[in-house]
Amino acid sequence: MAGLLPRELLEHPERLKPKDIEDGLVSVGYLPNQKIVTTLFLAFQLDKPILVEGPAGCGKTYLGVCIAKLFGFPLIRLQCYEGILPEQSIYEWNYHKQLLRIQMNHLKGDDGGEKSIFSEEYLLERPLLTALKSPEAVLLIDEIDKADEQFEAFLLELLGERQITIPELGTVRAPPNQKLITVLTSNSSRELSEPLKRRCLHLYLDYPPRDLEKRIILLNCPQLYDEFVDNILSFVENLRSMRLQKVPSIAESIDFARSLIAIGKNELDQDTVNSLLSTLLKVKSDIDLVARKGIENLLDLNSEKG
Repeated sequence: MAGLLPRELLEHPERLKPKDIEDGLVSVGYLPNQKIVTTLFLAFQLDKPILVEGPAGCGKTYLGVCIAKLFGFPLIRLQCYEGILPEQSIYEWNYHKQLLRIQMNHLKGDDGGEKSIFSEEYLLERPLLTALKSPEAVLLIDEIDKADEQFEAFLLELLGERQITIPELGTVRAPPNQKLITVLTSNSSRELSEPLKRRCLHLYLDYPPRDLEKRIILLNCPQLYDEFVDNILSFVENLRSMRLQKVPSIAESIDFARSLIAIGKNELDQDTVNSLLSTLLKVKSDIDLVARKGIENLLDLNSEKG
């Protein structure tokens, strides 16, 4: 998988400059600020994971995807959720294959052969072990805050020492000169443990300032003219200022803009916004709240800002 950075820069990290990363991210469709560029540069130079925290929808996961494109590394993704167990993310034993082997051993009268079923031949790799054994990869551990502290503890060995201990096999270590960029994302739904934070470079992402979000929309919707994008952003900002359960993300702002292009609209009016409101708001109570507020009032605020 070819990336945008020349191979010689990856082989000789001392030649890599922050500007190379900035230009590369822009080329793959991600407009970074200086903090993002510096953190990614240091992560590659210092060989440390990145912990990206911030509200949902501010581009954390997309950053991991774009890093994989930039470096040309395979993207290995682990989606965390409440109750996730280590064996669901590191490894599992192929029980059906093990059972078949045991049955065959019994038929042969070889009862001592059961020890051999705990070998790599019967191991099912999950994302963390796959990433550890890869010569190069981007490992995206998404929404780590949804997992519990016990699961975090299982990650510490991988994050800090680049190894995983499997009781039946021993310690599995990363290959020599491995190039692994690990990105953990968190929506800050709970406080993460100090040991995990110490092993990572920290990056906080918030919703971008208006001028940057405008550039992001124009990058994805070059057909739109500047003034219309300003109107779109004013309306989205009015929504974000309300007490919504889920405020519109950057991706949803882009969806809204693309939807306006799809139906051939180049201005905002009450009927158009009402028909497209579900591209911005995903919770019924939020849609009801906007209805009570009145879309026309939000658009009036729009014109006042203009």
